[in-house]
Amino acid sequence: MSGLQNKSVLITGGANGAGAASAKLFAEEGARVMIADRDAKAAGTLVAALQARNLDVHFVHADISRPQEAETAYRAAHDAFGRVDILFNHAGIIIVKPFLECTLEEWDELMDNNAKSAFLMTRLVLPEMLERGKGVLIFTSTTGVRAATHLEALYCASKSAMHQMARALAVEYRDQGIRANLICPSFVRTHHGEHEIEQLRSYGVFASENDVNAMQGRICEPEEVAEVALFLASDASSFVNGAEIFVDNTFTAV
Repeated sequence: MSGLQNKSVLITGGANGAGAASAKLFAEEGARVMIADRDAKAAGTLVAALQARNLDVHFVHADISRPQEAETAYRAAHDAFGRVDILFNHAGIIIVKPFLECTLEEWDELMDNNAKSAFLMTRLVLPEMLERGKGVLIFTSTTGVRAATHLEALYCASKSAMHQMARALAVEYRDQGIRANLICPSFVRTHHGEHEIEQLRSYGVFASENDVNAMQGRICEPEEVAEVALFLASDASSFVNGAEIFVDNTFTAV
């Protein structure tokens, strides 16, 4: 696999879980990495540890679901590196509850964090990529766009909106040097995944680790998602565009 030597990467939601694993792996492959996240404490700890290894990793505190803060995140990466070669739209949240108990505010919250944030960041980064004639967009989606999940109607809807936007971008900008691809994980051993399982179990949905094991063999590790992100970021995936890669160990295949 080609490395990411001297590539500039902006990762949203990169302070924890698979985002943090990706930031670490990308930096180890030679990339210059800017993490944009709301979790300043986790990001600070991660960046300090990676900088101690002389890896080129930085952090900007931003809620990229808000237009002005998305702009702040983009400007931080551009000011630090001069350009953004790779945008990894990883940030997202989940709410698990019965559809009829969901509020309009929760609908807006999911759409803002899972769909609008990716729209805002992509809109900021894409013009400079088009000017250079090359750029990589990666989006973290979910198996929920293929296999609808109990009590996750709003989550599935918001991720599906982002998902189809990414595929449409791949089609629209293919001939201008832009690649846009999606990673669709199932249950991953992260705070996000553990929170999802905890919420599902509170409603009586079978979601213990044994249940997850039955559905996908075992729980996915964040580093396994990061390896797929690295492939999509690198020139090794130069002819992969508009793809949906399900990192789910047959979860959506059975």
